[in-house]
Amino acid sequence: MAIVPKRLLLTGAVVLALSACSGGQDAAAPAADAPQTAQAPAFHLDEASLPPYNRFLIDDLDTTKNACADFGGYVNGKWLAANPIPGDRSSWGAFEMLDERSTAVQHQLAQQAAEHSDATGIEKLVGDFWATGMDEAAIEAQGLAPLQDQLAAIDGLRDGASVAQWLRESAAKGQGFLWGIGAMPDFKDSSVNIAATGQGGLGLPDTTYYSAADKAGIREAYVAHIAKVLELSGVPADQAQAQAKDVMAFETRIAKVSKSREAFSRDVGLYYNPITVAEADKLTPNFPWTTFFESQGVAVPQTLSLSVPEFHQEVDRMLVDVPVEQWKAYLRFHVVDGASPYLSDAFVQQHFAFYDRTLGGQKEIEPRWKRVLGTVDSEIGHAMGQLYVQVAFPPESKAKMEALIANLSDALKQRTEHLEWMSPETKRKALAKWETFEPRVGYPDKWRDWSGLATSRESYLGNVLAATEFNYKWDLGKIGKPVDKSEWGMRPQTVNASYNPLANQLTFPAAILQPPFFDPEATDEINYGGIGAVIGHEMTHGYDDQGARFGPTGNMEDWWTPEDFAGFKARTGKLVQQFDDYRLPDGRALNGNHTLGENIADLGGLATAFDAMKKATAGTPDPMTDGMTRDQRFFLSWATVWRRNFTPEQLTQRLATDEHALSSFRAIGAPSNLPAFAAAFQCKPGDPMVRDGERQVVIW
Repeated sequence: MAIVPKRLLLTGAVVLALSACSGGQDAAAPAADAPQTAQAPAFHLDEASLPPYNRFLIDDLDTTKNACADFGGYVNGKWLAANPIPGDRSSWGAFEMLDERSTAVQHQLAQQAAEHSDATGIEKLVGDFWATGMDEAAIEAQGLAPLQDQLAAIDGLRDGASVAQWLRESAAKGQGFLWGIGAMPDFKDSSVNIAATGQGGLGLPDTTYYSAADKAGIREAYVAHIAKVLELSGVPADQAQAQAKDVMAFETRIAKVSKSREAFSRDVGLYYNPITVAEADKLTPNFPWTTFFESQGVAVPQTLSLSVPEFHQEVDRMLVDVPVEQWKAYLRFHVVDGASPYLSDAFVQQHFAFYDRTLGGQKEIEPRWKRVLGTVDSEIGHAMGQLYVQVAFPPESKAKMEALIANLSDALKQRTEHLEWMSPETKRKALAKWETFEPRVGYPDKWRDWSGLATSRESYLGNVLAATEFNYKWDLGKIGKPVDKSEWGMRPQTVNASYNPLANQLTFPAAILQPPFFDPEATDEINYGGIGAVIGHEMTHGYDDQGARFGPTGNMEDWWTPEDFAGFKARTGKLVQQFDDYRLPDGRALNGNHTLGENIADLGGLATAFDAMKKATAGTPDPMTDGMTRDQRFFLSWATVWRRNFTPEQLTQRLATDEHALSSFRAIGAPSNLPAFAAAFQCKPGDPMVRDGERQVVIW
């Protein structure tokens, strides 16, 4: 897997994460405005059958509420009440509705690709995955057969040395059960890839789940889930119960030496611990990294970023002091649990029952076609993306988006130049970084080459395992080589956006460039309040509390004067306090520290988008659409993006693990700091949506 720290817009995404990205050697690309597959099949789209867009409508406003007191309720209250969460979702809002549309497009493409059993290239990949994933009878008939060799190898383990060997052999197939290994740009020289690894091995959403008192019920449910999966895999029920407790004890032990998601989100440096492989061997003598790299078929690298070394040292000790039977239970469970979505219905249903129903509150399992498309996206997503942009992303959208980005960029430059709290010295460095921003719109300029990936119409899990190994070996091949900045981690069909501090790149996939975010037919204020604020959000990530640690070339460096950084910390501290003070109706608090980076990006992004909108519309009469001013509609568009319902279970999980504030607070957090909002709605000092004086947060 490619390991790339990145910032994401959408809630639920890991903020500065070691993120698995589909990748491969890039083939020569057609013209950017005419994406084609190798064999240029005649794919088509039935627009009439697609879900509708979720545009802002004036009738959505709840005029019984005061915008200055309850802006979220004013804009979204009626909509949220009228749009309950579908049974196969754990949340529902603007992002999910657009994702439904993207998925419906992919559904048509997959069906068309599967019609050609003799196809080649990406059409064959998509068709093979779709055909085998939808063949329920074949999957039921195969049962556990595709995993029998792996399970037999686990049964044959004798001691810690044989466990270490099994881990190496599994890793060579792209299956890292305790950690991932891959290429990552060197934080000190981001033009070159180094080998990197980090912590892993946990089945629950975060380290806090293994100790927090309020998660005791989830721990009990997890143990029951482990036992059921082991039983389904052939372990007698009484033994499965005992082994499940062993697995939980195993994971609890490594959770104690692992970092929480909040820790990673607030210190990007945790990802970076460069040492020589010889030094790494000394830290983990029972799992020498020299031997590991040799077993993967790659040259032993000069440098390895061994993130969270205490985690690896603990696992190394466990190779000696944990009984082999406990290791076997842990490995057997994770092999079967990881493969469950691709196995027979009993495994699929058990996987859903814990991960989706118990953890997320999802009432119904997604239909098989959606689940299969999710697999396509995770394993061969860029192949599907190449088909997607043929039918779902017109060239004029790309051109208009590029113009919006240019306007936002100019507005950010002007805001930076006029910052009163920043010295000229630091300001020069900030503007130098601004000059190197690289926006990417819609889809890659070069498409991925999938040559060498062999899929078939024989086995769904077989295709998944083949793609997993293929992607892993491709990624390992990047270690020690120059970073290819033309690569995309995000797929074109993804409803999201990202910022990568190691390349200073902004990425806006095709799927998010649709209403309510972006509408070529909409008035300026709607687009600036939607996708304009998204653009500004991603740009501001370059200057949030973690992005600000990287310079213009993508290297981690200190480009601040001590006085300016102290001032920056004071201002961000006020934003932490703002979100710490927010409460849910049941009294639970948000975590302003965990969500700081995203809140900085929202504040800076919205302010920048407003400036850009005012400049773009200067000298033109206010159309007063539906009786609302241009400025009002800008903020209404912003809040529309953040309309979102959550199941109670999903809400609890988001509070504990998400680096983004809950959507309802994103809708109000940034506007409440902007005098332009108060002016637009004629709010008065003391109104809940007016933060002034010392309470007002001004950063970028």
